[in-house]
Amino acid sequence: MSGKYLVTGGAGYVGSVVAQHLLEAGHEVVVLDNLSTGFREGVPAGASFIEGDIHDAAKWLDASFDGVLHFAAFSQVGESVVQPEKYWANNVGGTMALLEAMRTAGVRRLVFSSTAATYGEPDQVPIVETAPTKPTNPYGASKLAVDHMITGEAAAHGLGAVSLRYFNVAGAYGEYGERHDPESHLIPLVLQVAQGRRDAISVFGDDYPTPDGTCVRDYIHVADLAEAHLLALDAAAPGEHLICNLGNGNGFSVREVVETVRRVTGHPVPEVLAPRRGGDPAVLVASAGAAREKLGWNPSRADLAGIVADAWEFAQRRAG
Repeated sequence: MSGKYLVTGGAGYVGSVVAQHLLEAGHEVVVLDNLSTGFREGVPAGASFIEGDIHDAAKWLDASFDGVLHFAAFSQVGESVVQPEKYWANNVGGTMALLEAMRTAGVRRLVFSSTAATYGEPDQVPIVETAPTKPTNPYGASKLAVDHMITGEAAAHGLGAVSLRYFNVAGAYGEYGERHDPESHLIPLVLQVAQGRRDAISVFGDDYPTPDGTCVRDYIHVADLAEAHLLALDAAAPGEHLICNLGNGNGFSVREVVETVRRVTGHPVPEVLAPRRGGDPAVLVASAGAAREKLGWNPSRADLAGIVADAWEFAQRRAG
């Protein structure tokens, strides 16, 4: 059955792909984004667009909405360390205002874009939802604070909510892909080297306890991720807050990613070895068992070469 949904941060990477999936499923979509990190051209055709801030969501949210998908957050780990107040004000304060607007309007369904950064450096991998949450930076801490806030809102006021903790999102979906500024994600950075826009890719440490000595991460295709959000809307039950990890359950090392980019693009990708970065765990891999069981989610695009190929096609289209 079709519904009407507010997508906060829907001009950003993940938000735009989810908004497009909602439209394709026959839903009415309203995107709310202040364009501080998103792009107007990222708003899918067919969606209504409001240029505004989540702190002011009460201006636009009313009882005609069936739910909210919430992506409006700052997400640069390094920036969060030097400007933590920016992350508390937007990610936490903004979400508090959004929840109040939802409560006032009687909108009782929420899907929240959470993150694996809530776990910090894991004691065990694959990481399950019951693992200790020990974020190592204000970005992860702000997302964890919101998860706690949502749990309280569900218990006290009957909100039906699902938090989806992403691992490394990558790839592209048609016209929608990564265009962060500054870019901090590995696959688009390596693709910039393949395009000649960057001289080399920095490999931060090659002495980790992994098969090739470089960090291992769990990459999930953005289209698989989007499908999980639509399933989460159906799974959101009044008074309950469900938390699910989203990942492939498989890890790829930095060197495997670089080699895959070389193979897919046919371009050389020079590497420069750099010192380890503080706080980089050796391995971050998700257990997605809860999402499979509770959402019925079955990611179908787990092949790294396919993820890279979609991202490369998007990067080439933008460059052309």
